[in-house]
Amino acid sequence: MSASAAPMRSAGASTVVRMRAAVIAAPGITRTEKLPLLEPGPREVRIRLEGCGVCASNLPVWEGRPWFSYPLEPGAPGHEGWGCIDAVGDAVQGLVVGQRVAALSYHSYATHDVAEASAVIPLPNELSDTVFPGEPLGCAMNIFARSDIRAPQTVAIVGIGFLGALLTQLASRAGARVIAISRRAFALEVARDCGAAETLAMDDDARVIERVKSLTDGRGCERVIEAIGVQRALDLASELTCERGRLIIAGYHQDGLRQVNMQMWNWRGLDVVNAHERDSCIYIDGIRAAVQAVADGVLDPSKLYTHRFPLDGLDDALRAANERTDGFMKALVLT
Repeated sequence: MSASAAPMRSAGASTVVRMRAAVIAAPGITRTEKLPLLEPGPREVRIRLEGCGVCASNLPVWEGRPWFSYPLEPGAPGHEGWGCIDAVGDAVQGLVVGQRVAALSYHSYATHDVAEASAVIPLPNELSDTVFPGEPLGCAMNIFARSDIRAPQTVAIVGIGFLGALLTQLASRAGARVIAISRRAFALEVARDCGAAETLAMDDDARVIERVKSLTDGRGCERVIEAIGVQRALDLASELTCERGRLIIAGYHQDGLRQVNMQMWNWRGLDVVNAHERDSCIYIDGIRAAVQAVADGVLDPSKLYTHRFPLDGLDDALRAANERTDGFMKALVLT
């Protein structure tokens, strides 16, 4: 994020000289600060943010780990922002002040953020009144593409949070039969609304395995997406994948090492896909695909934004994402 005073083009002289940003000051403690308004570099744009989605990957740094240093930079680690461009760098082409966009930037728990022009995706008029946390929507599109889901496959999705619900929509609309598996009864209701043909409570893994076998004539599922990020979910997803099936790791595993049943993976000849991307160009392609999918009605995340908080309420937003009480799917911090 550049704070350089590079030449810029804007809609007249700005009267905004300061911005606000949330700062994670210590584990479990955030504050809101007023800061000088950032100026975009030559190939950057500044975005007046409307909001930012809360990602589960933000939780460890908020909870605290020995390897993190505090305070974090203002606005970090928000990376699901959207809003309107209010300044553009001198070398930027094709983006203009007033344009509504989603962006892949990393300090978006704030009223303003700057982003490389190449990481900014315009939103069409059809989405003019739509909240659009682009990064997680793009992740869903990229995971779906890596999964190679099509009719008449049976697809098990282990974990129905925001990501799992989006993948349920995409898989069912592709003609696959989706078996949604979750600990939360509320999440299973959401999965049914998203097109799941079968829903199973993740209460007893042996029972889930037997039920899936009965639904698939003993074969298991051609595609299984693990979308929780814990050892138990990985074990269960492995068991549900049929011979020559594809196991897709979409959960974010960030609390230590994992063990896998390599003998079973070998015997069944599984294709195992780590669906996490690190190439920013692929991220951007996914967000572009999500823009088109939402505009076309192929993807509808609107009912999944269940909790909304002001910028001053980032602590509460992160706490809600951590506790995931009944009714929770996705939190947004609105500015």
